[in-house]
Amino acid sequence: MKKRHERTIYLEDKPRHEALQECLTFIDQQKKTTEVLPVAEAMGRVTATPIFAGVSNPHYHASAMDGIAVEANRTQTAHESRPLHLKNGADFAYVDTGHAIPSPFNAVIMIEQVNEAGDDVLEIIEPAVPWQHIRPIGEDITYGEMLLPQGHQIRPVDAGALLGAQVLDVEVKQKPKVAIYPSGNELIQPDQKAEPGKLIEFNGTIFSGMVESWGGIPMLKPIVRDDREKIRQALIEGTTEADIVLINAGSSAGSRDYTKDVIEELGEVWTHGIATRPGKPVIIGNVNDTIVMGVPGYPVSAYFVMEWFVEPMIHAWNGQPTPVKPVMNVIAGRRMTSNMGSEDFVRVHIGKVGDQYIANPLSRSASVTMSLVKADGIVTIPPEHLGVEQGDLVEARLLKPKEQLDLTTLFSGSHDLSIDILSSVMKESDGVSSITPSHTGSLAGLIALQRGEAHIAGIHLLDPATGEYNDSYIRKWLKDLDIIKLPFLRRSQGLIVPAGNPEHIEGIEDVTREGIHYINRQKGAGTRVLFDHLLKKHEISPDQLEGYRREMYTHLSVAAEVMVDHHSCGMGIYSAAKAVGADFIPVGDEQYDLIMTKTFYESERGQKLYQALRSEEFKHKVESLGGYSVNENVEPVAIEN
Repeated sequence: MKKRHERTIYLEDKPRHEALQECLTFIDQQKKTTEVLPVAEAMGRVTATPIFAGVSNPHYHASAMDGIAVEANRTQTAHESRPLHLKNGADFAYVDTGHAIPSPFNAVIMIEQVNEAGDDVLEIIEPAVPWQHIRPIGEDITYGEMLLPQGHQIRPVDAGALLGAQVLDVEVKQKPKVAIYPSGNELIQPDQKAEPGKLIEFNGTIFSGMVESWGGIPMLKPIVRDDREKIRQALIEGTTEADIVLINAGSSAGSRDYTKDVIEELGEVWTHGIATRPGKPVIIGNVNDTIVMGVPGYPVSAYFVMEWFVEPMIHAWNGQPTPVKPVMNVIAGRRMTSNMGSEDFVRVHIGKVGDQYIANPLSRSASVTMSLVKADGIVTIPPEHLGVEQGDLVEARLLKPKEQLDLTTLFSGSHDLSIDILSSVMKESDGVSSITPSHTGSLAGLIALQRGEAHIAGIHLLDPATGEYNDSYIRKWLKDLDIIKLPFLRRSQGLIVPAGNPEHIEGIEDVTREGIHYINRQKGAGTRVLFDHLLKKHEISPDQLEGYRREMYTHLSVAAEVMVDHHSCGMGIYSAAKAVGADFIPVGDEQYDLIMTKTFYESERGQKLYQALRSEEFKHKVESLGGYSVNENVEPVAIEN
């Protein structure tokens, strides 16, 4: 039993391509089995041997047209000045497309090119040439020809050709079986109650879907607890049933991560730690002549490890190359830092602004699944680089079609729930339009517009000198641009407190009380500007607040934090408090505007957005959240600089 203070030590930071090559070399040496399937069940499978035609297609001389079959040499005198008369049965026979050509006929005249001249008598005005409009035997498929080579993935059109040649069954490579073992004492199934300290297990479902999409057979197993003997038994079971075994979690340097030791006990460890971020703590080894892989528990790390190793292994097992992922050049909208010596894989939003594609990084945490859900692409920073500077041209691997990115509207600025609803209403209208939000704060949104890195910005910036919202900031930061403002929304700002308000907070003065933990918004956020204004108005120093420097990037993040700390509060909007069941103490209403260039406003996308803002559906959905008043008759306001 490993003592509490003992820690697993990484063997090395091996380059991932080197670690992969070891796996592929092993896979290449494995004996592969085959199976015979009916053609109709074999689509998507890979042929194990060449497949040859059982019959020709067509296997007779077939008419290619509706018309009459004739002997070509007996039609040579036909001319429009001397029509030739033909008698049914003696000189011609009626045929339809696909009919066999009766002997002794050797040509077909289309029915549109004949005229009736009497009972069972037709006339033609031009001669036929031998074999016109006739499909000869074997025109499509010739008996004995190779239809598909070995190692070919059968497509629907291939299945049609096989059946057309009367090939009813095919020998295909058996798909590799991949056993998937989630592990950890903290894991529960999705249908169980989530108590503090318990995590919902969903990686196994992700892995299963990925394995199946790549051509493998997933075998998702029950959760294995953090017990050395249970992990040992799981690996013994998995390596007797499957061709590849994955154990999720238990691959890091924790004191209870037994996977590496058990693999060493039962077989050998090839790799423990690769030079990537995320995805570093991967374990790869061999047990019972079967590849065993310890996949990191964090979802983002796990996703990349699956793509880097399991996908190419499955394709190699099936004798197929790993598909090349589409890439495109993008401009870095913000700086992306990296560590020297490790490949870094940054999830990004991508949108087309003007004639450039802009990429803005999402959360870098390996535990944030939504960074993969929301990502449009992946930017890879090589190990010899320290990062990417704003404005640099970089290559991104696309996770969504380029055509979809062309229709995406990039939003930067203050977080508001109405933006998600606006995106949904736009997509409902045409099925393709959408908004990709980047919750950077109001000031950062204006700067993104100024730099041409976003189409629209959402802002609510109070000018303490005038008591008005937004216009002074627009003139300061966007003074060289023709700007349109859409003042479409008023919303209620206030203090979000735990349900029941256990600390009896009634106003701004109460957040200074001892024991109250304040949860702040980031610098540049409109809510932060408002809160700092209120502190100054009440002659309160930020140093009097416990937690003032703890920052969140969205209203929902503030509300969620408040609900798990009964001694906390934070400034935010009413709809966020309502969404999590928190209480809300109003401070006042504020104006929330959408800002864009005049060029974007007048574009097709800009007009679609404007119409969605003015729709009754948008107004109803937003106001049903509570704390909102939507101006469905909003008119564009040109900001003169």
